[in-house]
Amino acid sequence: MKENNNMSLPKFAVIGAGHGGTAMAAHLRLLGVDVSLYNRGVERISAIQNLGGIELICNDGPNGFAQIDVVTNDIQKAILGRDILMVVVPATGHRFIAEQLAPHVVDNQIIILNPGRTGGALEVLNVLRSNHCTANVVICEAQTLLYASRSINPAQTQIFRTKNSIPVAAIPAHRTPEVVGKLRTVFPQFVPGDNVMKTSLDNIGAIFHPAVTVLNAARIESTNGNFDFYTEGITSSVAIILESMDKERVHVAESLGFRAMTAREWLYTAYDANGRTLFEAIRNNRGYDNIKAPKTTFTRYITEDIPMSLVPIASLGKLSHVPTPTIDSIIMLGSLLHQTDYMSAGRSVKHMGLENMDLKNIRRYILEGEL
Repeated sequence: MKENNNMSLPKFAVIGAGHGGTAMAAHLRLLGVDVSLYNRGVERISAIQNLGGIELICNDGPNGFAQIDVVTNDIQKAILGRDILMVVVPATGHRFIAEQLAPHVVDNQIIILNPGRTGGALEVLNVLRSNHCTANVVICEAQTLLYASRSINPAQTQIFRTKNSIPVAAIPAHRTPEVVGKLRTVFPQFVPGDNVMKTSLDNIGAIFHPAVTVLNAARIESTNGNFDFYTEGITSSVAIILESMDKERVHVAESLGFRAMTAREWLYTAYDANGRTLFEAIRNNRGYDNIKAPKTTFTRYITEDIPMSLVPIASLGKLSHVPTPTIDSIIMLGSLLHQTDYMSAGRSVKHMGLENMDLKNIRRYILEGEL
């Protein structure tokens, strides 16, 4: 293990012991950082508790056994004395985690959603305030998860790739440089994002995940997902629908006074993949080669990405009087597929605390953190 005697390093708590959470906790510890690990259910962490840590296999970083002294399903114990709370759970769990944190967080703690999907930081802040939390905490969200990782065994995890650059934004926006400065003492990959509305609406997974899954439902079921999700699942016809969704997302952002990156711009920035159309850019992206489709349509590409990515975009569109017919159609089809009303169950402007705000107040809230 890399030992680090710098006592000024922040102390971390990792909230969530799934694929991303175990990878982050083990990675932090092997970097010499004091870290705790929390999970709601004890069954997921019992092996880690028994062994005293996590074995990490990392393709582009430290490898070895990461001894973690605090592994618990008691959230108060997990965050006690911690500077940065890294929430690494599906976006459907953000509300629950915020409710659990509300009685226990203290002044100057930083909460970071990894990632926030769309509107995550806004929902967490709204839940904390609704639960009468008066602690002066900073709520932040990362645009995406730092790792491509997978738990191999209950106490063994693998990081396949660590991303080069991850935007992080805070509420209020002027706290972002402070937060990123603390993160970069450990993670140089984190860079300042403009604000949480931009990190939320630059959530490109909202475009690439749910629609491709819904439109390939028959093929997923008939092949058990045995095809390349992006290069075979996104045909020229499917790409036309994705481009329509993407235009709606960008227009919603513009109506709120923010500029969202187009999916084609994102592909070029993330993978150097270019093309005159989205279809061409996807076909020119070697980073998507050989990524298989999910084995079933009951995947987070629908259960998480529709209610926590597409629904908030559509809800923000209604608030700003921007129609989102293509996005609405995918929400409807996903709801039919799963026999679940994702529009009602998803993250709305009410959950984000924006329901009764006009454009001026929304921008003030995003940038200043005050109503």
